[in-house]
Amino acid sequence: MQFNDAENVILTAQKNEITEHFVYEKLSKSIKDASNKEILKRVSNDELKHYDFWKKYTHKDVKPSKLRMWKYVLISKVFGITFGMKLMERNEEKAHVMYEKISDSVPDAKNIVKDEDEHEKQLINLIDEERLRYVGSVVLGLNDALVELTGALAGFTLALQDTRLIVMTGLITGVAASLSMAASEYLSTKSESSAKNPFRASVYTGFAYVLTVLFLIFPYLFLTDMYVCLSLTILNAVIVILLFNFYISVVKDLSFKKRFFEMTMISLGIAGLTFAIGFVIKALLNVQI
Repeated sequence: MQFNDAENVILTAQKNEITEHFVYEKLSKSIKDASNKEILKRVSNDELKHYDFWKKYTHKDVKPSKLRMWKYVLISKVFGITFGMKLMERNEEKAHVMYEKISDSVPDAKNIVKDEDEHEKQLINLIDEERLRYVGSVVLGLNDALVELTGALAGFTLALQDTRLIVMTGLITGVAASLSMAASEYLSTKSESSAKNPFRASVYTGFAYVLTVLFLIFPYLFLTDMYVCLSLTILNAVIVILLFNFYISVVKDLSFKKRFFEMTMISLGIAGLTFAIGFVIKALLNVQI
């Protein structure tokens, strides 16, 4: 790689490091938890060291990307610090390909960046967030709502053939199921020797269930063609699965594709099976609506 090309790559690295330094610094000032605050300060200082390392080669000062800085600060505040930080670090991994290319010009670059990044990941994994402690409760509510209500709506669509009746029945089923799931999670958490608060765990489960129910039923509230509604409900289910599994794959460092396809196949499989059961029951009972 020519010197000018190498310098451009290093300047980009400098910009990334100083941007991330300010992201961590801003977040450390905005949270109250002393332990998390200290971790973010340490990572912020690490990013500044990275910046100074690259500056030794360029002998230039580089300004942070304000757009990228505010983007990750906002994401972290809305979806959680762990999600925002790991998402940012994921994007940074793309730059390692370029670091490989400049290793001839900067022999120590690859090893130093690797060591520092591993240290950062270890620090980020120490961050303790309430929403991550209760992610299992959210998974429980969301999974059950997707599997149960997607299937129930498929069955109701064929059996009832009236969007207003489907909405009414779906809401009653969904609310009753959410209360049942919340109560079960409360009792389950209370019986475990866990740091989780049983009441909060039940709230996370019930809230996740209700939100999923409302999103799945949404098409039936505004459209009259029940088969279009069912198609949109299935699309909504896939969207929920996509977004949630992306979130989990980032914060838990898990495989996205495997979890996404597994959950999608289960939800759609149950929906198809329930639709078929509804068809059979309707034919056997000779019900005409």
